[in-house]
Amino acid sequence: MTPSRARRLLPPLALGSVAAAALTGCGPDPGEPWAGAYVNVTAYPYFDFGAAAAGQSHTVLGFVVADPEEPCTPSWGGYYGLEEAETTLRMGEQIAALREAGGDVVVSFGGAARDEPATACADPEALLGAYRQVLDRYEVPVADFDVELNDLQDPAANQRRAEAVARLQEERPAGTPLEVWLTLPVSPAGLSEDGEDVVAQMLAAGVDLAGVNVMTMNYGESRPDGQSMVEASAEAARAAHGQVRELWAAAGQELSEEQAWRRIGLTPMIGVNDVPGEVVDPEAAAALNAFAREQGVGRISYWSLNRDRPCTAEHGDPSEANDFCSGLEQEAGEFTRVLGQGFGD
Repeated sequence: MTPSRARRLLPPLALGSVAAAALTGCGPDPGEPWAGAYVNVTAYPYFDFGAAAAGQSHTVLGFVVADPEEPCTPSWGGYYGLEEAETTLRMGEQIAALREAGGDVVVSFGGAARDEPATACADPEALLGAYRQVLDRYEVPVADFDVELNDLQDPAANQRRAEAVARLQEERPAGTPLEVWLTLPVSPAGLSEDGEDVVAQMLAAGVDLAGVNVMTMNYGESRPDGQSMVEASAEAARAAHGQVRELWAAAGQELSEEQAWRRIGLTPMIGVNDVPGEVVDPEAAAALNAFAREQGVGRISYWSLNRDRPCTAEHGDPSEANDFCSGLEQEAGEFTRVLGQGFGD
């Protein structure tokens, strides 16, 4: 998922028949399933997510990355420091509005556009401090680490991140745990070898990993001709499900099929994708939601809340993906309702 500042680019789940079976196996159960859209917080004109996401149980704010000039300092998108974000993005005010409406925030570190902090900051203590600064400032209950492109192919950075996240979880007071998700690219064949390595490093470092959120998008040539986006996403999820069971088993935690599904998240890109030929319309979103509910996944998100509305003339060519509309005929907020169906209010 690639945010830019320019004009381009919770309650318990109503489980399906598979997930309704009693969880068996030896692994610990993850937290309650949830739904929540990503928000591109640095897209300009700035997005009023405090109002648009009101009523959602979770809203995923992307992305915190390393400051381009101070690599161990966190920033929003590489554009705004945490203090500047208070005024320019109204960050604190908007988060407060979400909480007043009964929801909460997830902070996502990384993304495709800039360096995830562990990639740029080689000092483990400074990296820990950077993560802690963000999580403490916004009192974050759930952290999402979107690891892709160059970040994905840096084993040393991935190890620094894993060790820092394990320490962050250890620091949490009893009763206020830090839920941690890894967001990774996927193909119909599942996670790449690099993606599997990132998961394995997290588990080996002692991270209590809630799950792996697969980006069911940008398949490119890995999606066979004639295969729909829903079919490709279901195939990718099933492949990732098998990999999750193997990875957790290698770390000493045997998971049942149901427990492994609870550790899978799905994140499509709604509307017209930035990869030609990839389109997720409301009908496809409903099918993906039905699949997610039937399997009993732990999370469903999408990119992005900014785009959950029809395009107008000011948005430019609707056949090309942009940060402000889906490129499809739809009702405003339709994807939020469709993808969140059965996951809570």
